[in-house]
Amino acid sequence: MSENTRFGPAGVPPTFRLIGAKLSDVPRLLQEEGLDAFEYQAVRWGAKPQIKQAEAEKLGESAKKNDVKLSMHGSYFINLSGKKEVVEASKERLIAAATAADWMGAYVMVFHPGFYGKVEKDFAFKNCVNVLKEISLEIKNRGLKVKLGPETMGRKFQVGSIDEIIAINQQVEGTQLVIDWGHLHARNLGGFRKVEDMRVIAEKVEKELGIDALRSMHCHFSAIEFTSQGEKRHRTLDEKRYGPDFSLLAQLIVEFGLHPTIICETPILDIDARKMKEILKETYTIKQEERKTLSVK
Repeated sequence: MSENTRFGPAGVPPTFRLIGAKLSDVPRLLQEEGLDAFEYQAVRWGAKPQIKQAEAEKLGESAKKNDVKLSMHGSYFINLSGKKEVVEASKERLIAAATAADWMGAYVMVFHPGFYGKVEKDFAFKNCVNVLKEISLEIKNRGLKVKLGPETMGRKFQVGSIDEIIAINQQVEGTQLVIDWGHLHARNLGGFRKVEDMRVIAEKVEKELGIDALRSMHCHFSAIEFTSQGEKRHRTLDEKRYGPDFSLLAQLIVEFGLHPTIICETPILDIDARKMKEILKETYTIKQEERKTLSVK
């Protein structure tokens, strides 16, 4: 298995809450489960951090001690292509999240860029890029080290196609490639049915952003239910009627020699994260056996 591929949940697993775990306990509990990534959820934050700096720093110290890579998901209430007052409020929320992400040592702050609304898609996208350049500069001026992570989105009316996310990473300083494979599957109405479908995305990223961006991408993964407009709800890996199949991404990781951080967004967070890790391990083993067989021949 690619040694640096990391797995973890989007948020605190329900079982951790049941045992009364503190936030700073989460990295240790994840490490005990064999996981090594955690995405803190700041999805309902406003214009100020909703965590105390001391608590964020304590989480960061625990993550470092237990070798858990931290990321953050910023507010859901973001629209960088909306009306002026909406954009200004979105900027404040993103900067608040970036500030707290820096406190805890998160390497990327993931967020949803916005909506096309009633304007042309190209116009909405350009607005997003221009605002993100302002936010990126503000983050740099404040000395924050966290990267901005606009992610691929699952609904057709949202800014966040793979081409748009690639373009943002090309045009905005201080960004990190974030691919939500479930979102892309839903956006394209079941677009990932075989490994070749995912390979198209990987080859596009490699061509446009380079192999290093592909190898170190930040991923969200979940089986997903969708309608004609795209994403409806996240599903577990065992709900086989919903795709995409994680084994396809595992094959891609092995084929390209990738080492992404993979955040599980299914309803059973850490449980499915461990399943993903096992699937990747099995895929790597199969590939090794194939290579041995070919070398003997």
